[in-house]
Parts: sequence; structure tokens; C-alpha cells
Amino acid sequence: MIIIDHNSKTPVYEQIKVQILSLITSGVLSPGDKLPSLRTLAADLSLNFNTIKKVFAQLEADGVIITVQGKGCFVADTARDNRTVQDKAEVALREAMAVARASGVSKEAAEAILAETFGQ
Repeated sequence: MIIIDHNSKTPVYEQIKVQILSLITSGVLSPGDKLPSLRTLAADLSLNFNTIKKVFAQLEADGVIITVQGKGCFVADTARDNRTVQDKAEVALREAMAVARASGVSKEAAEAILAETFGQ
């Protein structure tokens, strides 16, 4: 379900967060679905419990998941159309585009990357 690339420059917690968001937006995880427990996910991925806790805390703060005391974490009803997550993604995209532009990446190359990312 979640695959960690230990050779990636992207922090592990960010890889997990992006993959959970992707599972939600693609429909693999639906509103109301129960997520694995923090301890189970940490053990399955051979990661520190606190790393998973950080991911879940960020997702909960963004309104993507909810925690029900004694029952676990669930995908929130509003997870797919979450404006907070979309706004953060847009800011990150704009920042990355500014860095690419300043580094000499052409508009055509940026558009090709964008098309590839969105599967076009």
C-alpha cells in the first residue's frame, strides 16, 4: 500500500503523507475507511512510531483524517475536496516552479513535467 524510497531526497514522513493523500484522491481509500493503527503502520514500514504519528497529526490538522478515541483513525468525509490540502499543494507548486524558473528550466520543459505528472 505505502512504499518508502529510502534513496529519495523527499523526507519519509512526506512520502507517507503524499501516498495517503493519493490513495484518498484516487478512491482506494474512501471517506469513513479506517486507517491502519500508527503502531501497525510503523511496524509494517519498519519506521519509528513518531514518524507515523507526525504524518497522522498533519493529516488530522488538515482535516483529511479524524481520530476517534479508542477506535482509531478514519478518512474524513471532506478528505477528497479538502481546500486546506489543495491550498498547501498550490503554494508548494508555485515555490517549486519559481525555483525551476530561476534555475533555467524552460516553460516547455516545465509543461512537459506537468503533463507527465498528470498522466497526459
